[in-house]
Amino acid sequence: MFVLAVVLLLGIIGGLSFAFVNGPGKPTLPAGAQQSAAGDGFFGTLALPAKPAPPIDLRNYLGQPVTLAEYRGKAVLVTFLYTNCPEICPLITSNLRVALNQLGAERAKVQIIAVSVDPRGDTPATVARFLQAHEMAGSMQYLVGSAAQLSRTWAAWSVGSAREAGQPDLIAHSALVYGITASGRLKTIYPATFEPSQIVHDVPKLASQ
Repeated sequence: MFVLAVVLLLGIIGGLSFAFVNGPGKPTLPAGAQQSAAGDGFFGTLALPAKPAPPIDLRNYLGQPVTLAEYRGKAVLVTFLYTNCPEICPLITSNLRVALNQLGAERAKVQIIAVSVDPRGDTPATVARFLQAHEMAGSMQYLVGSAAQLSRTWAAWSVGSAREAGQPDLIAHSALVYGITASGRLKTIYPATFEPSQIVHDVPKLASQ
């Protein structure tokens, strides 16, 4: 019963994250892209047409500047998280860690970037604890900033972020992972409940394009 309850809760939260943007199963995507069925040899859903990914220019929790452009030549996985998230964000982070571990030598071909959706709660201390707890310190660039700084990135990526009514510590937000090619194009989309094997399969292909 406990496992069933957790599965149902994840489904509800995942549905809310999609509904917040554009209705169940129809999130608004950056760069005017539309979802297509998996194809072109990828396990992730294709974003068509494959346009340049919107820029990211923020600082990580250590205060270091980070841009999406600096990772040209690598596949990049971009997601939007917050450290106080009870279910979905830890699930995304844990599955990304599993994927990295399964990639082996191919791990060097990918960079993971997480952008905060909680400028108030995602402090350097809370992000450090989150990354340590999920064994992602040094493997994930977790970007933070003020509401004004982050909102520009949210808008460019068509990401929704709003505090839940009556539960100010919880945030309804878009829960997707975006696959960016080595040439900087938005190519694939993965739901919050993606399988690590999808990432393991797609990273070398993203890195080759």
